[in-house]
Amino acid sequence: MQVSVDRDRCCSSGMCVTNAPAVFYQDDRDSLVRIRQTVVPAEQFDDVWLASELCPGRAITVTGDEPARTGA
Repeated sequence: MQVSVDRDRCCSSGMCVTNAPAVFYQDDRDSLVRIRQTVVPAEQFDDVWLASELCPGRAITVTGDEPARTGA
């Protein structure tokens, strides 16, 4: 899995940082999202997918392997 962000779409909600702090952080200068790592380890897949789904600005793009989903 790889992740990227569009800082122009970021609205500084912090949902990404809250859900996947090992991958995302907010820049101290402008509060917009930054990426700590672009290649995501398998144990963080669910957190990154959740951060992407909850991002109100749709600033996060996830590509590659998708975690196994359970439920309906």
